[in-house]
Amino acid sequence: MADPLSLLRQYNINKKEIIERDGQIIFGEFSWPKNVKTNYLKYGSGKKGAPKEYYTLECLLYILKNVGLQHSVYVRQAAAEDIPAVNRPDRKELLQYLNGETNTCASIDKSAPLEIPTQIKRPAESDGLDSLAKKARYEDTQVQKVKEQLAARLDVNKKEASVNIDNIKSLSETMSVEKIAAIKAKRLANKKVTIKRTDNDDAMGVGPDLRVILDFDVDSTKDIVSRERQWRTRTTILQSNGKIFAKNIFAILQSIKNREEGRGRPAQQPVKLPEPPRVIRPQPQPTQYNRYDQERFNRQKEETEGFKIDTMGTYHGMSLKLVTQGQAGQNKAQPNSLNNNNSSSNNNLSASMPPGRPKELIPTAQARMLAQNAPSKRTSRTPIIIIPAATTSLITMYNARDVLQDLKFITTDEKKRGGCSRETEVLIQRQKAGNLTVPYRVIDNPSKLTAHDWNRVVAVFVMGPAWQFKGWPWDGNPVEIFSKIAAFHLRYDDLKLDANVAKWAVTVLNISRTKRHLDKACLMAFWEKLDLYMTKYKPDLRF
Repeated sequence: MADPLSLLRQYNINKKEIIERDGQIIFGEFSWPKNVKTNYLKYGSGKKGAPKEYYTLECLLYILKNVGLQHSVYVRQAAAEDIPAVNRPDRKELLQYLNGETNTCASIDKSAPLEIPTQIKRPAESDGLDSLAKKARYEDTQVQKVKEQLAARLDVNKKEASVNIDNIKSLSETMSVEKIAAIKAKRLANKKVTIKRTDNDDAMGVGPDLRVILDFDVDSTKDIVSRERQWRTRTTILQSNGKIFAKNIFAILQSIKNREEGRGRPAQQPVKLPEPPRVIRPQPQPTQYNRYDQERFNRQKEETEGFKIDTMGTYHGMSLKLVTQGQAGQNKAQPNSLNNNNSSSNNNLSASMPPGRPKELIPTAQARMLAQNAPSKRTSRTPIIIIPAATTSLITMYNARDVLQDLKFITTDEKKRGGCSRETEVLIQRQKAGNLTVPYRVIDNPSKLTAHDWNRVVAVFVMGPAWQFKGWPWDGNPVEIFSKIAAFHLRYDDLKLDANVAKWAVTVLNISRTKRHLDKACLMAFWEKLDLYMTKYKPDLRF
């Protein structure tokens, strides 16, 4: 059902004529009284138990006619003409909606009762009554003429039927067989190239009269078709107030495609490490008597005062430097040829070490081989968001968690007065459907990022000056940067847009200075835009 607010917006955008006549406001074939209430709420009504008050159609039409006046002059002029005025807090949002700058408004009450419009009779209908009467009289004349012609034709057929049948002779008696065959062949040849005639054709003048009757019927049908209005098309049927087909459906299809491609990938085979080479320990030789060994044994017993301590084990034969450096010093002391000949080096080291030192302390090539074949460090898949480091920016390291995670705008000064300390980087947790949380890393110093970290940068908040991107990759060119990273600009809605931001490919997020209940809708638009960008360009990251 048509409502006055939507028709007023449509006629204002398309610059169509709106007629005011006899206390009625007319939009084409629909008409409402001037004082009919629209579904646009007045500022402050409907809150905390207050009754709902709506602007009238005359009030909205009057502000459109006097939009160039100052608000104080407009209010005085409306009061002089006894027309209700639009409140100043509603003026900006109302004009943006009626001029087509915004598609919807929070003050529109979709549950408000609407008055049914009055159907206006078109002038063409009243003017055409005489012509319709003439057409009806003309139709009766033509139908009577057709009836007379058909009756006359019927009489002719009766006369032809009264011919004496006795005088008719067979065709074979009057013509030869060859002549009859020639007539048949000629008739078939003419039949292939001629169009079959019907009784309704131009014979006896019947055809034109019947066409007149059909034309009269077509005129009536055209009058009916002209009143029809197309309610839905193949384009409008896909449109919705809260959803956009290209933005929502394509994102779902892309996620399904990514899931199917991930499921179809062959499972990676686990890396098989080479089996460690077996250390061949020398077989103990049968002890033989040696008087020098006996003297060594007696000296060891004297040094340990009778305790069973093996003085030839552990670090025996190693210098102080090797003992203090540990395994690292031993690895440096080993020749580089161990990497090429593992087993022979191990045997040589085992043979060259003193007999009292345990073989476990020998740095084998096996350990180095395991270290080389060990899997590399797992790369991070956490997306990175870069914000400006300037204190004049609306989003800083003080309020980044409140803005991006809690979807509520709190100024930097408020955070400072509350005793909040500045962090070098912030890890926020974004809440998604199904009680899922996804981490995002927020920084303001991109100079510390490595080449791999730049591949994880998905968004940047822009202030306006080009020097913000000094020292960035891609030669610090903002146009090149914004073609690879999603760019956003957070600003107050009552300030003028920066000239650089206006010409760059940047998504502008408008924040109200006082209306905190609008923060969530604005910041949710940031996440929707970022999800579309990551689905298209960064599907390998976690989001």
